[in-house]
Amino acid sequence: MKEGLAIDVRNLVKKFGPKVAVNGVDIQMPYGQVWGFLGPNGSGKTTTIRMICGLLKTTSGEGTCLGYDIEKESRHIKIRTGYMTQKFSFWGDLTIRENLEFVARLYQIPSMKQKVDETLENLGLEHRQHQVADALSGGWKQRLALAAVTMHGPELLLLDEPTAGVDPQARRDFWNEIHRLSTNGMTVLVSTHYMDEAERCDKIAYLANGKMITKGTVSDIIDRSGLITYTAKGEFVRKMASAVEGKPGVEHVAYFGSALHVSGMNRELLEGTLKKATMDGMEWTEVRPSLEDSFIALMKSSGEDTRRHHD
Repeated sequence: MKEGLAIDVRNLVKKFGPKVAVNGVDIQMPYGQVWGFLGPNGSGKTTTIRMICGLLKTTSGEGTCLGYDIEKESRHIKIRTGYMTQKFSFWGDLTIRENLEFVARLYQIPSMKQKVDETLENLGLEHRQHQVADALSGGWKQRLALAAVTMHGPELLLLDEPTAGVDPQARRDFWNEIHRLSTNGMTVLVSTHYMDEAERCDKIAYLANGKMITKGTVSDIIDRSGLITYTAKGEFVRKMASAVEGKPGVEHVAYFGSALHVSGMNRELLEGTLKKATMDGMEWTEVRPSLEDSFIALMKSSGEDTRRHHD
C-alpha cells in the first residue's frame, strides 16, 4: 500500500458569487483508508469533494490529490479517481452491460469484454446484465453505478451519499463491497447521513456551515464532544421528553427505540433536572454518548449558518 497522503488540501474556499459554500477546509487523508464525510444538507460536502478531484476550481486554497496539484494537474486526478454522484448519472435506456461497455470505451480499457465480464461478476450483476437501467430498483442502480466508477481501477473512490434511498440489505451489501475495495488498496471518501455507516469508517470528518468542525475516529469525536448522556426506558419516556426539554442543563433529547437519551455539557445542572424528572419505577442511567448524540451537539455548537451574501 502507498505511504503518505491520498488527499492533502489546505484552506479550501469556494464562493459562488457572493455566497460562500466552503470556508477554509483542511483534509489530510492517508492512502488505503475509508473516511466518512458528514454534515447537514448544504454544509459544503459535495462542493468540497468536487474541488478535491478537480471538477471544480477553488476560489482559494491549495493542495494535492493522489500527489497531483488540484488546480494545475486536475486531468491526472480525474483519470485516477472514481466519483459516484448523489443522483444516478448513467444511461437509463441502456442495459447494465451496455452502460459498462460505454464507460470502458471512455477510459479506453484494454480487453474490454473480459473487464466488463469481471466487473459484472464481482458486483453480482451478471444475471441482470441485459436489464435496462431505468427498470432497476435503487439498490441495483447503486450497484451499477459503483461498478461503472470502479471498473478502471481508480486509486481513489469518492462517493457522494451513495446509499440514500436504498433498503438496509442493499446498504449492507454496498458497504461490504467498499471494504473489499479498500482491502485491495483503494482509498475511499464517502459522504453519508447515516450514523451506522459513519461508524464503519476509519475516521470521520464533520462539516457544518462550510467549515470543518471536527475530524477523528468515532471514539475521539465522542470523547471530544464533552457530552454527558443519561437514558431511561419504558412507556413513560414520551411524556418525560416534554418534561425535560429546555430545562437547565439539557442540551438535547432524542429517542432510541423505547429509550430516551437526554444529553448536556453541565453535569450538575443536568443531574439536578433529571432528579426532579422521575416517575414511579423510572431510573436514569448514565451511558456513553452515541455518535448521533455527539453530532446533534456539534450541530448546535456550530451555531447559525453565517454564509450570507458577502465577499
